[in-house]
Amino acid sequence: MRTKIQTLLIANRGEIACRIIRSARRLGIKTVAVYSQADRGALHAQLADMAIALNGFSAAESYLDAVQLLAAAAESGADAIHPGYGFLSENAGFAQSVADAGLIFVGPDATAIEAMGSKSHAKQLMTEAGVPLLPGYHGDNQDVDFLHQQADQMNYPVLIKAVAGGGGRGLRIVETSGAFVAALHAVKREAKSAFADERVLLEKYLPRARHVEIQVFADQHGHCVHLHERDCSVQRRHQKLIEEAPAPGLHAATRVAMGDAAVRAAQCIDYTGAGTVEFLYQDEKFYFLEMNTRLQVEHPVTEAITGLDLVEWQIRIAQGEKLPLEQSRIKRDGWAIEARINAEGPAPDFLPSTGLITRLQWPESNESLRVDAGFRAGDRISVYYDSLLGKVIAWAPSREQAISRLSGALSALEVKGILHNADFIGAVLDTEAFVKGTVHTAFLQEHEAAIAAAWEKRQWSASIAGNVNASDWGAIAGWRSGGLNPFSRQHHLQALFNGGEASAASDADTLISQQSGASHQSQIKAPLPGRVIKLFVQPGESVSKGQPLLIMEAMKMEHTLRAGTDAVIAALHCSEQQMVQPDQLLIEFTQSNKADAA
Repeated sequence: MRTKIQTLLIANRGEIACRIIRSARRLGIKTVAVYSQADRGALHAQLADMAIALNGFSAAESYLDAVQLLAAAAESGADAIHPGYGFLSENAGFAQSVADAGLIFVGPDATAIEAMGSKSHAKQLMTEAGVPLLPGYHGDNQDVDFLHQQADQMNYPVLIKAVAGGGGRGLRIVETSGAFVAALHAVKREAKSAFADERVLLEKYLPRARHVEIQVFADQHGHCVHLHERDCSVQRRHQKLIEEAPAPGLHAATRVAMGDAAVRAAQCIDYTGAGTVEFLYQDEKFYFLEMNTRLQVEHPVTEAITGLDLVEWQIRIAQGEKLPLEQSRIKRDGWAIEARINAEGPAPDFLPSTGLITRLQWPESNESLRVDAGFRAGDRISVYYDSLLGKVIAWAPSREQAISRLSGALSALEVKGILHNADFIGAVLDTEAFVKGTVHTAFLQEHEAAIAAAWEKRQWSASIAGNVNASDWGAIAGWRSGGLNPFSRQHHLQALFNGGEASAASDADTLISQQSGASHQSQIKAPLPGRVIKLFVQPGESVSKGQPLLIMEAMKMEHTLRAGTDAVIAALHCSEQQMVQPDQLLIEFTQSNKADAA
């Protein structure tokens, strides 16, 4: 039955809430925004026809509170709820609660969400549907020794993945057998905190794989189509930074096979609405990764090459309408590339940046350049949510033109008050390797020297033009995953720790504390606002260089702080579950006997 939506409540925030409001308004639908206490005055709340306050500051206290959201729907008279992405968008219980309340859920039903919500169950379904899978263990046995044995039999590197994970959380790459148990406990801890489910699965890790995904849509009448593919390989912390459509360098037969496999994946669970089937691609073969039962952050690149409004499609399908187009009528025109602009500091750690945005000037939108933003000057980036400020999307007839157009747009972006990554992404776009399309999930690590050189060139050009980019990255140390960038003219980095230099962390989840020019470490201060979720040491305990000391959680990410040298814990100034502020003293040290002897 077709039911016209009259009033749509958007159970989300930021740029996706603003994006949904635009399409709903064009369709003549009244919009209702919700906002937490941390989001008072937020752009999405001001754009909607009505805005309702939620109790609480954190996501768990507000945007994840289904009771509050359903109460807001009742108060506003909404007859439908759009979950956006993240938060409750892939929560089967919430989808069912919306339906039980007599409301339309703009997304798949609870059964489909549940089928794909468990990554292990999803892989079993894909096997039945004839969709290729990576070697791995997807069973129910969660015994540590058993999982360790399974990983050893697969040969390393191995990926540990939370069964209920998503958004880059609950993932660890394990290179050796000796590192497996610690990584497993870290994934379980993060998964329990983020998804209330600590179960994991194991997969063979492909070090040079590409992340290619297919946008699918299905209606309530048994029709299913795909809207071509996207490449999302350039990532940090297993989270996407640059997305493009179509994917460069794929053979036509591979594109067809991937599209067909994605449609089979959706059909095998009687899917309805928008979904994304994600694959790993390497050596002319592709393997099912997961299916996200929601709209994706990167959906604008698909809109750019197809000329379609995917939010409109979602709404029409939720109203009971048939798919607007058959597969043969879904065209592809030109090339689109998207940059995710995040509030975060320099690589390799990409620490989130919080604070007041004193100036924010996005590039001017036109037919070939689009900006999806959720923040303005005067807004504050809080510690409670992720670091996404907005997205800049460029379209052009060719990939080379789209790269050039996006690179220039990022140079024009101005932000003051917080750090951001626009210069860094611009540098990635400027490298010869990216222009050639030789992307994969380890692209940033493999081409760090080229990116550093491109970054330096962009800063030099900006200084000559008298345009000091507001990200302030040009005044910060260069970066290398193994230390300071030799291309950098300066060796100053915002102090991540008291008296510290750039982190020499070898992976993005680890911060190694260092004291510049000192033979020992005297203290650790909080590098950013967040919550101490795990302490590994006690006063009087001797620690070795590189040993984990504590884990902080900030802006939905875990950060492990390790000892920068051999030392003895003199005093702890924090406790587990305590919220801490930047530069707050966490641990004091005295020099160890081992260091004295040296």
